[in-house]
Order: sequence, then C-alpha cells, then structure tokens
Amino acid sequence: MKTRFALFGIALLLGYSTQAQQKTLRDYGLEIGVLPIGQFNAITDVQGLKVGHVTKIAGDDMRTGVTAIIPHSGNIFQDKVAAAIYIGNGFGKLAGYTQVKELGNIETPILLTNTLNVPKVADALIDYTLAQEGNEKVRSLNPVVGETNDGGLNNIQQRYVEKEDVFAALKNAKTGPLEMGNVGAGTGTVCFGFKGGIGTASRKVPDSFGGYTVGVLVQTNFGGVLQIAGAPVGKELKKFKFRNEVKEPKEDGSCMIVVATDAPLQARNLERLAKRALLGLGRTGGTASNGSGDYVIAFSTHEAVRMPYHMNSRTQTFTEVRNDDMSILFQAAIEATEEAILNSLFAAETLSGNGITVKALPKTQTLEILRKYNLID
Repeated sequence: MKTRFALFGIALLLGYSTQAQQKTLRDYGLEIGVLPIGQFNAITDVQGLKVGHVTKIAGDDMRTGVTAIIPHSGNIFQDKVAAAIYIGNGFGKLAGYTQVKELGNIETPILLTNTLNVPKVADALIDYTLAQEGNEKVRSLNPVVGETNDGGLNNIQQRYVEKEDVFAALKNAKTGPLEMGNVGAGTGTVCFGFKGGIGTASRKVPDSFGGYTVGVLVQTNFGGVLQIAGAPVGKELKKFKFRNEVKEPKEDGSCMIVVATDAPLQARNLERLAKRALLGLGRTGGTASNGSGDYVIAFSTHEAVRMPYHMNSRTQTFTEVRNDDMSILFQAAIEATEEAILNSLFAAETLSGNGITVKALPKTQTLEILRKYNLID
C-alpha cells in the first residue's frame, strides 16, 4: 500500500504524482477586498499559530487526511484560548461545541478530518493532550474536532485516519507558508462541483486600527453557484446546482472555517467575528444547503484573554477590543474567508478515487471569465 503524507509542508509522494499547491488568485493579478494581507497570506500570520497536515492517498479508495491547528506553542489545556463557535447550518458532527459555547474557551488544538473519523481523531487528541507535561491529573477534557464528508472520492466507511496520523499532524505543525488544495482534511473534498480542499488567507489591520492580524483556514466541501469577485463563474462554466429541472440526488456539504486573531477578544465578540466569516462564504456563492455543515470556529491567541487552568484569584480581569472598534476586524474576517475559499479551489488538482474523478476548477476558462468581467488584465 502506498500512502502520501504531507509533513512539514512538504509532500512525500510514493506512487502518486501531484502538486498540492498552485498559483493563487493574487498570482494572476486579482486581489480580494481592500485590506492588506499578512506576510504569508495564511492563518499562520497570526504569530505563534501552527498548522500541520497528514494526507493519506493509497490504493483505489483512500483519499483523506487530517489537519491540525495549534493556537500557541504552550500547553493549551493549562493556558486556554478565548473562543466561540457559530453554526451557519448544523448538518455536521463537530465535536466539542457545547463546552466552547458554555465557557467561551478552547483547551486543545483544533483538528479537522472526515465525518466518520471524528471519534477516532478526538480519541487521539485526548491521548495527545493527556500526555503533555502538567496534565497528569486531568479528568475532563473537551477535544474540538471538525469535519466534512469526503465519502465521494474516499471510502469513508473504512475510517482510514489513525491515531499515528493525528500525532504526526500535531508534531509536524509549522508556522510560515502553508500548503493548500489536496492536503490534510481537504484531500477528498469537493467544492462547487470542482475539487475543493484546504485554503487559507489573512488580513493585516492597519496600525491606526490596532495592527491586528486575522487569519482564516477553510476545509471546503460545499456547493452553490461559484462567484469570484462578483463574476458569475459557475454560471458561465455551466457548473452549478439546480441548473436542471431534475432534482439532483445529493445535497452539498460542508464547510469548516477556522478564524484566528491576535486581537484581544472574548467569546462574545469572537462569535460576532465568526458570523462575519459566513458572509465571506456567501460572497463565493455558497448556499449553506440543507445537508451542509457550515461551522465557524473563532479564537484569539492574545495573552490578555487567555484563561489559565490554575489561578490563585477568584476573579480575572480581561483587556478587550471595544465594540466600536470591531468593524474593521469583521471586514478582515469576511475578506480572508472569501479568499481562503477561492485559494482552496485554485490550489486543488483533479483527483480520482473510489471509482469517481473530480476535476479541478478549469483555470484557463476561469481566467478568461475574469477578463471578460474586467477583473484581471
């Protein structure tokens, strides 16, 4: 059996030839939004945050993986990050939601995988966290694991993601530029009828507004009518839902969106930030269909809103961005989400598996459409 793993951002290919990352929209001259991007235009522009992938491609039907997002390099259970989760459409199996909703924090790395692997990945994440120094006496733990269903290209019932894959994704997580497309949890996903995958983008708020960074990572596996910067690309390509009178047999779903920021925000404003990310999904033409699990996980890495597990005081004082200064962060989340989704499409490549082939977005035709609408030269 031949398996492909993406470790340290470098694909190790054994019997399978593809490139996980191609040119982004910006490489073709199209800029999304008005705010500047971070150094890497990735969620890892939020300082200290790391991302790791393990990509599993083997035989005829293994097309899946796991992606790990680590908010900071310390013991996250002992130094919890402020967080919120917003549900756009709840047809999903996100583990850990209720405690995050109740307490406003996350105490483990965030993992993304496929639908039926959520329990196995959560179990591995529990093992990983309990093994960390300082957690020897921990008796309650809330692993956060999101998913989309890759059961087209991947034989999802086999639940191919194993504990060692989770450990590898966590161990090899890195800062800096990230692979996108057919990697990690995005290996077997489909978006707007084309090959989807992992996408990422970031925005840097000007110093006069605080100088904060907002980074987004998406796992795209949803449908609708693709738009790029307002251009009706899906319509022009004649590739979209409901274009025939015959009812299609399968609902579209889903999209996991992870929003990270170094702005000091508590759960209430993080939930407000998470809501805006769905506006970015809407800008791409996503419709949050009946069978779509559209979740946004938002968290802040700022130490001013961290929640230590052990405290000597009965009270805790936080510093937080004022409500009146949230609007530019909302704009950043919208733009970064929109671009991350489009990056996932541009980076993904045609993939066959489990008896089907899902083609990549036809870039030549797409660029012609963008020129037609005067979006690029």
